[in-house]
Amino acid sequence: MSTALSAVAAERTAGHPFPRRLAEALGGNGSRPGLAELEAAAEYLRADRGAFAAWLRDLAADPAAVAEIAKRSYWHPNGFAKIVLHTGAEPEFRVRLHVWPQSETPSRGESNPHSHRWEFASHVLAGTGMHMVEFTETAEGGKPFRRYRYGADPANPAALTAEGEVRLKRRAVPHVQGGDVYACGTSIVHTVRPIDGGLTATVVVQGPRRTPTTVVYCAPGESDDQPNFDLTEADFGELVSEVLSSLDRAVSS
Repeated sequence: MSTALSAVAAERTAGHPFPRRLAEALGGNGSRPGLAELEAAAEYLRADRGAFAAWLRDLAADPAAVAEIAKRSYWHPNGFAKIVLHTGAEPEFRVRLHVWPQSETPSRGESNPHSHRWEFASHVLAGTGMHMVEFTETAEGGKPFRRYRYGADPANPAALTAEGEVRLKRRAVPHVQGGDVYACGTSIVHTVRPIDGGLTATVVVQGPRRTPTTVVYCAPGESDDQPNFDLTEADFGELVSEVLSSLDRAVSS
């Protein structure tokens, strides 16, 4: 897509009433929203799912917006889509739609324990819910993992830099049910997967980057080389259609 078309797509996305209202919930221009503001924005989204659905429909009907969104989105190697619907600078935030398509067995989700460089709050928009496990490093007990640092190599920010062997133990096992909101800070190390094999979608309100690097852990024998895959415009259209159909069924039931 040309730079001019990208600018048009970004302007249309930013100019829609829904992301403007989210920006207001996050504190307005000039703010760097923290976890409390991100959670408030996710609660606003939960309270007006109809407005979010209307925005999603408008995005899907705009070819320029679809092309721009597909370009910055991708398929995770474990088979779910990470879609960046909106990026805002004032205040700095992103709105992401994560979609696990229906399958015979539950997806592995994000199966490597990891943390994030930014805080976020997410709302389970469709599906039964999410199963999460939170971990902490320990000197005794737990299970062995290899720790990697993400973002430590200036020449290749996406590279994982090995930091050695550690042990992890579970510290909490939160289950986030359909319709709930979950908030996560940068110190949390967790795994995330859908509770079942049904269509599951979460909307993530992501704040500004707080730390330059983050950690990823791999179990022994598991490769750290897990490339993402391109998400096409057709993929986006199909996933949005499935999510909207799920929302329509929930409203009519």
